[in-house]
Amino acid sequence: MSQDLPASIPAALFYERADAIADAARELAQQGWTPATSSNFSMRVDNDHAAITISGRDKGKLGRDDIMLVDMHGKAVGTGSRPSAETELHTQVYRRWPEVNVVLHTHSRTQSVASRLFAADGIIRLQGWELQKAIRGHTTHESVLDIPVFPNTQHMPELVAQVDAWIESGKPLHAYLINGHGIYTWGHDMAEARRHLEALEFLLGCELDLKRLNA
Repeated sequence: MSQDLPASIPAALFYERADAIADAARELAQQGWTPATSSNFSMRVDNDHAAITISGRDKGKLGRDDIMLVDMHGKAVGTGSRPSAETELHTQVYRRWPEVNVVLHTHSRTQSVASRLFAADGIIRLQGWELQKAIRGHTTHESVLDIPVFPNTQHMPELVAQVDAWIESGKPLHAYLINGHGIYTWGHDMAEARRHLEALEFLLGCELDLKRLNA
């Protein structure tokens, strides 16, 4: 493994995170949510570092050697490998919420279509669905869960600024879509992040069905 870890990070800790990321990525790839090497996944290692998928790797075939270390500004640490171009979106979440330890980003067909369909509105409002209770902080179907849809850009600081603006406006944020792209969501641990991702995939599919039926 071409990863030179800082002395403050035990190898066993990094390997544990790398294995968890690789396992989750392979399972999500089997569902068809990571086509053509797309998507990226990360886990916090400590206050200053995160483990993240290396750019361009097949997410259905990941192992330890496909995971690298970055600092909280998205810069590679102890390796010449290149992290995902969207690493700054992961580290932004970790800087914003110290209690978050996992960030997942996928490109399912449902997520991608929903991002295009609702792009003009800039938001998908989920309301009245029982499965909203799968999202941390939501205890009833009577709650409102807003998922913003941000315009796509290859300039990561612009995307980071859009997310920052949403948060700084005081609006809750549990996930977001990028137009023509996919979804970002997160959790306190892998189980919670996976629950959020799977619930949102289901809810977005329901909203698309309603659009078709009401057309």
